[in-house]
Amino acid sequence: MGEHHHAYTSVLAKMEERKRSGGYLRICGPMVRYSKIAFRETCRLYDTDVAYTPMIISDVFKFSDISRSTEYRTNSRDNRKELSIFPACVNSFLSVVYAIGIYSAVVVQFAASTPADWADATSLVIPYCSGVNLNCGCPQKWAIADGIGCALMEKPELVKNMVEAVQHTIKTSNVKLADGLKPTCSIKIRVHDDIRTTMDYVKRAEAAGVDYIVVHGRTRKQRSSEPVNLDAIKTIKEHASVPIFANGDVFTLEDADRIVEYTGVDGVMAARGLLENPALFAGHKTTPLAAIEAYTRLSIGYGTNYFIMHHHLMMMTEKSMSRTEKRLFNSLPSTAALLDFFESTYDLDFSKPGSSE
Repeated sequence: MGEHHHAYTSVLAKMEERKRSGGYLRICGPMVRYSKIAFRETCRLYDTDVAYTPMIISDVFKFSDISRSTEYRTNSRDNRKELSIFPACVNSFLSVVYAIGIYSAVVVQFAASTPADWADATSLVIPYCSGVNLNCGCPQKWAIADGIGCALMEKPELVKNMVEAVQHTIKTSNVKLADGLKPTCSIKIRVHDDIRTTMDYVKRAEAAGVDYIVVHGRTRKQRSSEPVNLDAIKTIKEHASVPIFANGDVFTLEDADRIVEYTGVDGVMAARGLLENPALFAGHKTTPLAAIEAYTRLSIGYGTNYFIMHHHLMMMTEKSMSRTEKRLFNSLPSTAALLDFFESTYDLDFSKPGSSE
């Protein structure tokens, strides 16, 4: 069987591209229910290089038609980003946004408890993404009880076997990305109380052939209100033989710059920060009006669930609305009411394409 090439770009190629200009990789992290296609596209308009899907349960995905049709949607625009933000007056919003673009990357994150589950799920998506990632960091009790997420932080040998199985699946698929590289196999981890345990964990994953590792600088029991352990991330980076990306406490571009400068990591992943401001990596302090409009249009175009769309927009506008406006916005019952609100409050005319700068 010959090689199968597709348009998605390698995470590692994007990393090298950033490094050549003195920068670092900028990643939109996995967020349950929220890092779906409309949001991923919006983030890419504002200097995000790689976007992750929400965590998908491997065994459900491989056995359920409903899961496969709803959990991961992608298209040719899911791995492109525009070189400059769309202009005020355009004939077709989407055609102008994506008329001039460069390829970025999309990574499918899975939760799994066996090598077979992750490998089988990978085989279904590998022709349609830049790579797959194993969630070893979800601290929720239900996940740990099911043997996924943080439960895997205590099972380094199992994770090693899982990485080997997925690398074999990727290799035998003969899929090549647009840049000629193979799709990546990565893991996202937390740190242990004893950093030596984490270092051993990383070494085993490296021995299995993992392509890169995302490190959330908190332990399983730490809350998000506690600061990330940058010293732990720095130590991991100093001893690792594969690229390391840092995750945690990224709410501004300055946060990302500071983390890279201190730890020496190859890239930074943001999640909650991008929920509040998808233009974070472009240096915006708050969500620009153009990003609000872009996400709204994309969500409507993709038929995004109203609850999800409303929650995204509630997060994006949190810092720009008065208390009275927030109360009104939070009570909006429908997409039509939401559009009316934006037209009256922000002078956005959704009857015309691309009305904001």
